[in-house]
Amino acid sequence: MFRLTDLGWSSFFESQLTAGLQGEDRAPVPARVAEEARGVYRLFAQAGVWLAELTGRLRHEVTSRAGLPAVGDWVLARPSQGDGRALIQRVLARRSRFARKTAGTRVEEQIVAANVDTVLLVSSLNREFNVRRIERYLTLVWESGARPVVVLNKADLIPDPGAWRYQAESVAMGVPVFVTSAVTGEGLGELRPYLHRGETVALLGSSGVGKSTLINARIGEELLRTSAIREDDDRGRHTTTSRQMLLVPGGGVLIDTPGMRELQLWDSAAGLDHAFADVEALALQCFFTDCAHESEPKCAVLQAVEEGALDAARVESYHKLRREQAFLDRKRDPAAMAAERKKWRHIHKAMRNFSKG
Repeated sequence: MFRLTDLGWSSFFESQLTAGLQGEDRAPVPARVAEEARGVYRLFAQAGVWLAELTGRLRHEVTSRAGLPAVGDWVLARPSQGDGRALIQRVLARRSRFARKTAGTRVEEQIVAANVDTVLLVSSLNREFNVRRIERYLTLVWESGARPVVVLNKADLIPDPGAWRYQAESVAMGVPVFVTSAVTGEGLGELRPYLHRGETVALLGSSGVGKSTLINARIGEELLRTSAIREDDDRGRHTTTSRQMLLVPGGGVLIDTPGMRELQLWDSAAGLDHAFADVEALALQCFFTDCAHESEPKCAVLQAVEEGALDAARVESYHKLRREQAFLDRKRDPAAMAAERKKWRHIHKAMRNFSKG
């Protein structure tokens, strides 16, 4: 048995309930998606834990992968009679969502986690540490609508983590940066304010940064970790290969995610503006309003790099992510993509004619 408010239920979701769902046998009730495996969903509802599938109607109405329920989503589900099963009839609108482009060549949105309040971006203090990766994660988190927090884990591996923390803070302006160790317990207490009743916290990071170990060290054996869905027979089995929602004793929700080999942008223009607010602020001082910050005269961004006030590598990262977003936008818009290709055909033709002359 769960209290919906402990699971993150709020007036935002309450306002989406409609009278049209009443007056039926076993009327749909709110539930939260805790895990998904091959079209089978584990739900936390006020009455307990259910295994659920989509109704045929909802499956037909969904037009994209992003429209399917994701871990953290609130849904309306119709329970069966006493067998722990349910049918999902509707996915409620998301208050926030961490999204990326699907891995590979397909241009499609993948929802990693939904309705998250705080995202802990976990990096380890070893060879995995990379400020450029942190910038990418911050871009996606700011776009999601959640609050980012940077966690530098495995502090026990190095004698002095201060320099590493300084590097992270230089690209995470205004974002809390904590140094932790699941082995020694360093910094774990600083994460406590983010884990409280009704709040949802997601942990994101590459494989091997210690996300699961950090959870166990912070919460210990009291963590209510419900068994995962076994894909062959829908029965419980522990797994760390899928996103899972975990319940914290005393209230609060954690979403644990497997390590991500690819983290491509998706509709992240606003997130880029926020993650690179220092570059954007300087850009407003450029002489030309359409300055690309590459070779233009009187460019405030380039001047800051020359004076040592801005890291050249950060500016290059900014350009790289902007180019990636622009390319993705063109691929999502066939007309814009065709116009871009036509433009470059003309440029290449002009270059060939120029060389012949």
